[in-house]
Amino acid sequence: MARLLFLALFVLSLIWGGSFFFIKQLLRDFGPWTIAFLRSSFGLITITVIMLVLRKPFELRKIQWMPMAIMALVNTAIPWALIGFSETKLTSGMASILNATTPLWTIVVGALVFKTATNRMQWIGMGVAFLGLIILLDINPHSIISVDVLGFLSMMAATLCYAFGSQLSRRLKEVSMYQITFGTLLSAMLGSGAVAFTVEPVSLQHLASFANMAMVIGLGVFGSGIAYILFYFMVQKGSPQFATMVTYLVPATALIWGSTLLNEPLHWSLLAGLAFILGGVFLTTRKPAQRTAAVLKEAE
Repeated sequence: MARLLFLALFVLSLIWGGSFFFIKQLLRDFGPWTIAFLRSSFGLITITVIMLVLRKPFELRKIQWMPMAIMALVNTAIPWALIGFSETKLTSGMASILNATTPLWTIVVGALVFKTATNRMQWIGMGVAFLGLIILLDINPHSIISVDVLGFLSMMAATLCYAFGSQLSRRLKEVSMYQITFGTLLSAMLGSGAVAFTVEPVSLQHLASFANMAMVIGLGVFGSGIAYILFYFMVQKGSPQFATMVTYLVPATALIWGSTLLNEPLHWSLLAGLAFILGGVFLTTRKPAQRTAAVLKEAE
């Protein structure tokens, strides 16, 4: 079982790291909101098929649709569109590294807005990660900063949406992970679709392209459907702490995708910023007693 858990972790990091590559490719023919709509639509089809095959109950009347819709917009539709927009300004690798700051902003939002308890180590981790963000900006006397400010702020806004959304998702009670996934993707599809068909041109001819369809399948079917199953498999068979280790691997796999397939350069500031940010994430999410090794030993 331990080997299966590590295999799931590796595959999930490849899928989520590849999502930034898929988005970058789709931006050639689609707008950010349209990509969010296609991603949630194909993800919805995937989770629906999975629920039917596994005979998981939908029980739509049990779902609190207003809180579900709000959470889906904040935690899925809006950040997905913001990530797409940011990648019109930033490399896919840079976007993935900034996305790795999500656990940090979750702590800040939880403490300032939802009054959750924090400790000194978490704030030390925030300071370390902040240094990583400064390094990523590549401050210099000539251009002040070397990163597109609008793209940087858009990616930060996406992580803040994830931070608020994760807090809101905890308030959804008496629903299974399948129902949460189904309700989230349905609400995100409707929300992002309403904006996409209003403000962006949607071309079915572009969607019929084999290359674009492959990207949409990778982003929607794998990145938004199967990925959820892999993540919750690790949570249930391993532990939440083990599952969140994917946070450290996604930026690395995204950098590999971007460097090999998009010829994106790997600057020293990118790698140094990644190291500081992941170090900060490690400090903020570190538990006093690490249980991952024990869990894996039990799984063998």
